[in-house]
Parts: sequence; C-alpha cells; structure tokens
Amino acid sequence: MKLIELTKANAEKLLADRRRRELAAEGVAARILADVRRRGDAAVLRWTRRLDGLRLEPATLWVAKGECEAARREASRKFLHAVEHAVRNIRRVAERQMPRPWNLEVEPGVHVGQRVEPLEVIGCYVPGGRFSLVSTLLMTTLPAQVAGVRQIVVTCPRPNPAFLAAADLLGVHQIARVGGAQAIGAMAYGTESFPQVDKIFGPGNRYVTAAKRLVSAECAIDLAAGPTEVLIVAARGKPRLIAADLIAQAEHDADAVALFVTTSPRLARAVREEVARQLRAFPASNPAWRSLKRNGAILLAPDLEVAARFANRFAPEHLALPGGEPALLAKIRSAGSVFLGPWSAQPIGDYASGANHVLPTAGWARSRGGLSASDFVKCSSVQRISRKGLRRLAPVVATLAEAENLAAHAWAVEVRR
Repeated sequence: MKLIELTKANAEKLLADRRRRELAAEGVAARILADVRRRGDAAVLRWTRRLDGLRLEPATLWVAKGECEAARREASRKFLHAVEHAVRNIRRVAERQMPRPWNLEVEPGVHVGQRVEPLEVIGCYVPGGRFSLVSTLLMTTLPAQVAGVRQIVVTCPRPNPAFLAAADLLGVHQIARVGGAQAIGAMAYGTESFPQVDKIFGPGNRYVTAAKRLVSAECAIDLAAGPTEVLIVAARGKPRLIAADLIAQAEHDADAVALFVTTSPRLARAVREEVARQLRAFPASNPAWRSLKRNGAILLAPDLEVAARFANRFAPEHLALPGGEPALLAKIRSAGSVFLGPWSAQPIGDYASGANHVLPTAGWARSRGGLSASDFVKCSSVQRISRKGLRRLAPVVATLAEAENLAAHAWAVEVRR
C-alpha cells in the first residue's frame, strides 16, 4: 500500500480518481442497456454469453423451483443454521426500520395521516462473479418481505448450491441466471420473460452501478452501491486488526478502495507492514492484491480534524473507528455504515449483525445511508378535511392563491363554503 501525506492535492486526486472510474463505465453500460431495450431476451442471452461465458437458452435462463429445494436438502446443517441466525438478525433490524401509518389532527377539522404501502414488483441484483453472494440475497430480499413486497425477482449470474439453498429457505424462487448491466436492463425495461420491476436493489461492480444510474430516469433504484470502499481512521489501534479489515474489504473487487488515515507515522508503518505480511497468506488470484496496489493507501494526516474533514468529503461506504473515540465520531457526518471499536469487524456487518450491507458508494453517503426496509414501501399522505376545517383554512388558501395568481385554486375552496 502507498503511504502518502494527506494534503489537499492528494485528497483531490483520490476523489478525482474515484469519479473517473465511475464515469468510464457508463459508455459500456449504455451500449448494453440500449441493446436489451431493443432486443429483449435475445440481448440478455448474448451479453451473458459474451461477458460471463454462460451459454444459456430461454429454457435455462430461470432457475427451477426444484433446484432450490434440492439444494436445501443437500445443504449442511451448519450452513442452514448460519443462514437462519443471520436471517433473524436482519429481519429484526428491518422490522424496526419500517415506517408506520399515523394520523394527526393538525387543527380542528383538519386530519392528515400517513399511509404505508409496499412496492408491487422489485428486482434484487446479487453479484456472482467469483462466488454467489448469499449474504446479498438476504440483505435485499428480507427487508422486502418484511415490507410486504408482493413479487421479488432475483438475478445472479452463477447461483451456486449455497445460494439456491438460502433462496429456498427464504421462499424466493424467481431467480434468473444473469448479471451485469444486461440484468439491470432486463429488470428496468422488461423483456419477454422478465417482468418490468418498480425498483431495483442491490450492489454490483462499476458497470452494474453505472447501469442503475442510467435506468433511474424510468425505473427507481435504491442507491449507488458499487465497488466496495473502506476508510479506517485512527490515531491508535492494533495494526494486525486494521490490516485485516483493509484486506477483507479489498478482496470484494479489484476496483475496491481501501484507505487508512492516521496521525501516527509509527502506526502507519506498522499497518503497512502488517498488510504486506497478511496478504502473503492469500493466493495472488485474490482481488485484494490488485485492489490494494491500485486503490489502497495509508494517509498521514496532520491531525484528526483534517482526517475527519477528508472522511466527510470522501463519504465512505464503510467507516471504521477502531479507537471508538466519541469525539471523532461526532465530527464525521457522512458514512454508509460505521464500525466502532476494535471488535467491530466489518465482515460482521456484511453477514450477521442485522445492519444492511447494501451501502452507498462513490460519495452517495453524503445524502443517504444504507438500504432499509423503508426503501421497499411508499409513504403517502392522506388528508380529510371537514366543513369546519375548510372554513378555518379557506382564508389562508385564498390569500396564498391570490399571491401566486392562481384564481382557480381559490375558487375550488370558495365554492365549498
């Protein structure tokens, strides 16, 4: 990992590099999306064969329910118990996140309430490049089930037996063996076999993330959840644990970003040495080798105030504060998910704490947090005005409508008096 000073120029370069990687993927994604919109399933099958090396036919595009059932029967008890444990925690958190209906009498005769309705049809994108991410299946489908979504469509290019067993345990059986921008296009536009969904959820590589941004003009998306990012900020801590967290997130993707910011030159050197030592335990094929070389850095900050300002500008997906300092946490306002203290290993959040691991990347944490059960519902206002309430508000409406030169607005109230 590079060891550099956290200067204004270096901070700007890190941010510019991230923006450049994001924009570079849009051209490729746009071409694939246009083809899927025009040719439907034929384009989906063609791009899946070209990019993923999967030769699918219309008959094998969708996973049969029997495959999921068979995978569950063959799964080990240990695996199923682990899934069930994670499911309990994720469901508990999702239930707590759910918006509730309410009703309020704003003033006599004026009632305003909130109605909460689930989305009808959603698409869940589950990455499956090297391995099918069972955890992402849980993180996207469980909150949807808690919210009451009626139809859940899942896409994953290589759903392995563990993935299929977990899907059967969840009762999720509409699974397509496709990934990439073509899967996003199929769900956003609809094809001969794909239903057009109301909203797309889930993380992916930079091409998937670019495709989600491009389709968002006509199909809602949850958030930009692209290649993993981790930012660790500490003036003190255990180098061994910090290095392990950097490597863990870096192995997600060759485009992952892993940064450690510290005010201690001694700690910086120790972490750098630990990363090099621990990496040797993993094969050269592990993406962590490439991502740490390309996008990994240890930044020496003059003080924690500068470190906190950089964290807020970078707005990382994962923010770790292994020292657990409340004063430092109070300075940082933008992060997808925060991990406090030395024992809060990020993989615990990835799998089983119950917090959702679908998190904003590329600076989106400046405007929102991670995926929540509330993302799967629509909250609509409901208004009921009595004659008494109308008479109380009519003069207010008339005055404001007159100020906006909207005479018909005033008349629609006046005609009821």
